[in-house]
Amino acid sequence: MKSILTTLTIMVAFALNAQNFQGKAVYKTSEKSNFEIKDAKGVDDKMQEALRKRLEKMNQKTYILNFDKNVSTYKEEAKLDAPKPQIGGANIRVITFGGPGASDVYFKNLKENRYFNQTEIQGKRFLIKDQLPKYDWKLSSETKNIGTYTCYKATFSEEIESKNITFKDGESVEEVKKETVVTTAWYTPQIPLSNGPANYQGLPGLILEVNDGTRIIVCTEIILNPKEKITIEKPKKGKVVSQEKFNKIQKQKTDEMMEKIKGRNGLDLGNGVNVKFGG
Repeated sequence: MKSILTTLTIMVAFALNAQNFQGKAVYKTSEKSNFEIKDAKGVDDKMQEALRKRLEKMNQKTYILNFDKNVSTYKEEAKLDAPKPQIGGANIRVITFGGPGASDVYFKNLKENRYFNQTEIQGKRFLIKDQLPKYDWKLSSETKNIGTYTCYKATFSEEIESKNITFKDGESVEEVKKETVVTTAWYTPQIPLSNGPANYQGLPGLILEVNDGTRIIVCTEIILNPKEKITIEKPKKGKVVSQEKFNKIQKQKTDEMMEKIKGRNGLDLGNGVNVKFGG
């Protein structure tokens, strides 16, 4: 078994050195929802659970990573708009604050260690240009199979500031706290390409799975050197900003929206999503 794996790795490594090496990886994402309404009239536990499941289903998406040995694009697979969820006759309006959207394109240049992220905030397009994030990966000898690929475990920890917003008696209460989040990735040396989904990279093999405790990204299909040539284009549309500048704009817009929602039966679900009850 070990000799077969070694042979496959050598074959793929040889392919990577080829001038025209290309590939396509399909990823499925899922995300937990921390949705909760406290002491809201007419909203019982059963209704909250039903809405939580609907929201999690809305977050189940498919992304395509098109890559060669130096550059890649990661974007959501085109599909029809999902129907807006309704629970118990309540209409739900979802507002996003610069989170991943259908028009987003995340472009990486591994050789130059840079990325270009084309995204939007409330309909305004931005083009974030910055250095690729550097993760302090801890490599492990633990393995598991994902499809036909043998994958190795890697982790990194980071301290993040989380915001918990509860909704009670028509008012939102915000609690900010810091916590340490451990992200686990599984990469395969059989495809010795230091790339992966979203902004993840920096391991000695293509990352096929990521779990940060809230979001799970899993590769379901890989096509190496497809017959039809893949075009990998750098995004060019949007106001050019750094990641730091974009984060400030995003926070400002989120704070402004929260001020408008207060006292109007609005609820922030976290992760850049807001639910508005009406009708």
